[in-house]
Amino acid sequence: MDAKPAPFIPPAPRPRQKPPSTLQMMRIVYRNPLELWGEPSYNEPWISISTGIGGPLVIANDPALIRHILVDNAKNYRMARVRQKILRPILKDGLLTAEGDIWKRSRKAMAPVFTPRHIAGFAQPMLRVSEDFAARYEDGAVVDVARDMTMLTYEILAETLFSGEIAGDPDDFAHQVDHLFETMGRVDPLDLIGAPDWLPRITRLRGRKALAFFRGLVAETMRMRKEKLSHDIEGSPNDFLTLLLKAEGPDGLTAQEIEDNIITFIGAGHETTARALGWTLFCLAEATWERDRVEDEIDEVVATTPDPYEWLGKMPYTRAAFEEAMRLYPPAASISREAIQPERWRDLDIVKGAQIQIMPWTIHRHRKLWDNPEAFMPERFHPENREAIDRFQYLPFGAGPRICIGAAFAMQEAVIALGVLMSRYRFDTVPETNPWPVQKLTTQPQGGLPMRVTRRQRP
Repeated sequence: MDAKPAPFIPPAPRPRQKPPSTLQMMRIVYRNPLELWGEPSYNEPWISISTGIGGPLVIANDPALIRHILVDNAKNYRMARVRQKILRPILKDGLLTAEGDIWKRSRKAMAPVFTPRHIAGFAQPMLRVSEDFAARYEDGAVVDVARDMTMLTYEILAETLFSGEIAGDPDDFAHQVDHLFETMGRVDPLDLIGAPDWLPRITRLRGRKALAFFRGLVAETMRMRKEKLSHDIEGSPNDFLTLLLKAEGPDGLTAQEIEDNIITFIGAGHETTARALGWTLFCLAEATWERDRVEDEIDEVVATTPDPYEWLGKMPYTRAAFEEAMRLYPPAASISREAIQPERWRDLDIVKGAQIQIMPWTIHRHRKLWDNPEAFMPERFHPENREAIDRFQYLPFGAGPRICIGAAFAMQEAVIALGVLMSRYRFDTVPETNPWPVQKLTTQPQGGLPMRVTRRQRP
């Protein structure tokens, strides 16, 4: 009997052995925050730093502490200032950045689209778009899988939530997304030292053109749909876009809030799934024994189950590979909060104004929470092993009241996309495949993911 292969260890920064200086810290946070974290972040239940850049800091790794902050006493924790300084210029009062009553109104307005019944209805459009996308591949071509997954998830989002009626050219969109995240998606050093808002941030100045592109795209998308609805054109889509536009009014959303939420979903709603799909294909290409198992499962299910809505339940190995890729490369690598009032949790004192960092990046690789945490081991998420994972040690979609509203949508989309792509093609790394994880708004592969796409000879 063959011995089980050693698990694949995908690329990641090694924990720092000593704290960086203040100047080093600012450089690292701007360049790639994933390179900041030291040994204690991967070993301790929490770290409390009384002073430092931005004031008192608590790094929360313990699942019980995370539950306390995000669920049990969530009312005492608001969005952290530095996080808001990065995201609010882009998203304003979109669902990711809104707080208080504005957030509640937006969440309530969008909830009907993300019910299980509606998500089930998205399965066929997800399948159609994935099949059309796969048909464009040429056998043996080398492509940038990272960019391709951005395009695929954008096209799925456009078809399902906007009925294919987003203004503009998808190629322009992909380019502008990259530029927006490269500029405005980074922490600016001036934000770390608490510089006044009137001081210009170079990162945001460089991203203005891309942001103007998105705002213009959203305004034109809204205008086109409003014109359709005003003429009561037969067959006007009753989708996410229409639902939001009809929510405008004194008891609903303002026109500005609708625009902010549309840009949130167009600009960021597809990006997290795209990154996770790219990392999944990369990890499976390097762990061929895992890929063989996933391909066998996909071949069987695709051949025997015509309804793609049933794929998620029938593809546990495929789902597990995707979830393990999200563990190693969480699309949103940090969750930031700020304490409104002081409190004591067990023997940890949390002062008023403390910045709370809940880092899926370090929590998902924490040595007290996971066996062999640096390795790609999808069996962690096989059905017989799932119960061993604490709800608050695995946070790809966050947790608590602000958990990602599109989590079920993303899981269904990912399994359908993988099912279509991997049933037709095998994705292999090439000598140029040398990704390095970099945290911008999402965990991105620096240098992209060049991979060879070869048509599979299915049984």
